[in-house]
Amino acid sequence: MALNKNHSEAGGVIVNNTESILMTYDHVELTFNDMKNVPEAFKGTKKGSVYLTPYRVIFLSKGRDAMQSFMMPFYLMKDCEIKQPVFGANYIKGTVKAEAGGGWEGSAAYKLTFTAGGAIEFGQRMLQVAAQASRGEAPPGAYGYSYLPSGACSFSRSDYKTLIRNWC
Repeated sequence: MALNKNHSEAGGVIVNNTESILMTYDHVELTFNDMKNVPEAFKGTKKGSVYLTPYRVIFLSKGRDAMQSFMMPFYLMKDCEIKQPVFGANYIKGTVKAEAGGGWEGSAAYKLTFTAGGAIEFGQRMLQVAAQASRGEAPPGAYGYSYLPSGACSFSRSDYKTLIRNWC
């Protein structure tokens, strides 16, 4: 897991040149609990967008926050569940461990609440892609991006909408 390593100054998400964005949702809230020595960046509810790649989930905060981006590779995630409460928005919860050099230490319980819908679709696809990644398979729907000099590529929500409009 890495803190503040997957966002651009222009407000888009940055992924490696070996990855693609498989799915994205806006109007998502990220909260953490069960942390020892909670860093400032993890306090409160973060609002933004969530992105699914073949190897990880990336949350990108909207606005100015101490947490601009939060990345969770599948191999550091466990106990993932999709929840459908009677009252309130559907959400995905689980735990994630910190990665060496990721900007924090330990582990945390997380909750991704999809306030405008999409938790079921995102969660099912995430579990499917994680299972494929654990078997070394590439998920269907992967596509390429233009590369940046740093070896990464940049992706914004408007890029995704343009890509889908041109592709369909």
